[in-house]
Amino acid sequence: MPGKKTYSIPALKRLPAYLRELRRLRGEGVARVSSPILARALRIDTISARKDLEMVGVTGSPGVGYSVEQLIDGIETFLGWKNASEAFLVGTGDFGRALLGYPGFAAHGLKIIAAFDRTPPPGEETIHDIPVFELSEFRHLAERLNIRLAILCVPEEEAQQTAEYLVDCGILAIWNFTEHTLHLPEHIIRQRVNLGGDLAVLSVKLAERLDELDNDPDVPTASKGKP
Repeated sequence: MPGKKTYSIPALKRLPAYLRELRRLRGEGVARVSSPILARALRIDTISARKDLEMVGVTGSPGVGYSVEQLIDGIETFLGWKNASEAFLVGTGDFGRALLGYPGFAAHGLKIIAAFDRTPPPGEETIHDIPVFELSEFRHLAERLNIRLAILCVPEEEAQQTAEYLVDCGILAIWNFTEHTLHLPEHIIRQRVNLGGDLAVLSVKLAERLDELDNDPDVPTASKGKP
């Protein structure tokens, strides 16, 4: 049995950004790249970039750098993105529909193969060419297709009960797009998209920047936060 992967969460979250930059370089015909160049692209220090690349098991050569192709392959392999992970989405409201129509998941190794709702949209058997079923069909299809990942987009008041049902159907990982913090068994992997938290950070930073501009006599009035 291979050992468990070792990683830090901040480094793990940076890997998709490395992939975007490396794919861009590959598209421009660049064959090799150095860690300082990648560090500048991601706006991190060079030491962190080197540690991140060591984490995925790809080594560079002094004075030559890393093979762009090997780095792409190494990161995709480390993340498990070389073979698409199949998932079910639950909740076909506005947000769920938007996710079903998002084409970028494929580049990140994710394929949504079916959607579910307690009351599917009448007359709609598919959304963005993805089949839609009543939630009562979830267990049968999850067992038949061996699905272990679910994307949760239901209303907040339904989140806990729905998540418990998904776990009872064999789901092991839930990508939670609701505001509700799920209380589930320890072995269940869950990742919540914190839209409110991200907006709070953005709002505070914007307020700070506007305050700086308002107190800077060299900034034109039209560029300040106040009329």
